[in-house]
Amino acid sequence: MGHSMLSGWTDRGMDPNRVHIVEPNEDVASLLSKKGVKVFNQNCEIPSQFVPTIIIFAVKPQVMELVVPNYSHFKSESTVFLSIAAGKKIAFFEQHLGDDAAIVRAMPNTPAAVQRGITVACGNTQVSNPHKQQCLSLLRAVGEAEWIEDEDLIDAVTAISGGGPAYVFLLTEAMTKAGVDSGLPQGLSARLARATVSGAGELMRQSDEHPSTLRENVTSPGGTTEEALRVLMSDDAWQTLMDRAIAAATARSRKLA
Repeated sequence: MGHSMLSGWTDRGMDPNRVHIVEPNEDVASLLSKKGVKVFNQNCEIPSQFVPTIIIFAVKPQVMELVVPNYSHFKSESTVFLSIAAGKKIAFFEQHLGDDAAIVRAMPNTPAAVQRGITVACGNTQVSNPHKQQCLSLLRAVGEAEWIEDEDLIDAVTAISGGGPAYVFLLTEAMTKAGVDSGLPQGLSARLARATVSGAGELMRQSDEHPSTLRENVTSPGGTTEEALRVLMSDDAWQTLMDRAIAAATARSRKLA
């Protein structure tokens, strides 16, 4: 996720010299260096005079407890800590950084790499309005961003938009396979599925119509689309499956905390 956001920021013209990244993996560090950012193997290598405006934690939740305490010395009134890790609550960061640290918890998604992401964020009581605006400005450089006051909503946000791109990719895979099973060449089926999903997404983004209206606009009575939807929506199977998937992801996000 961090790499996706970095790609979006640099593509939008962010000065890479302003970005300091700690990456212990040498292969990944080498790739990051090619973007022009400053890469360090350990945070102790960062120049002592450097005062960060925003520190972003973009590591797996499972290793967060090993990482976060190493950044407590960067705490200052001008610095805000921004986490994009699933499951880790603000209280976790207050435990390791102190409850006087300004902490923002956010859940972005991978379309940030092409400036089409959406992020939902919230913060603790130490987050000032300038902190909030700095984080939102950074997040909006790679897509849309929403600020909420209720942190408990973040788990469901993680399930919907955080993991959502994977569900769309799975749909594209399924459409491709179904096309091949119906006799289309693999390459053609893949191109049709990919273009259809991305095109429908862009149409929905630009339209003021409800998704159900857009769906109905494609569906002619007695036509092929209606027949396909009859199968997909029979016994409410499609919605039931999606409800189960989102509930499972939400529960997993809570467990990671």
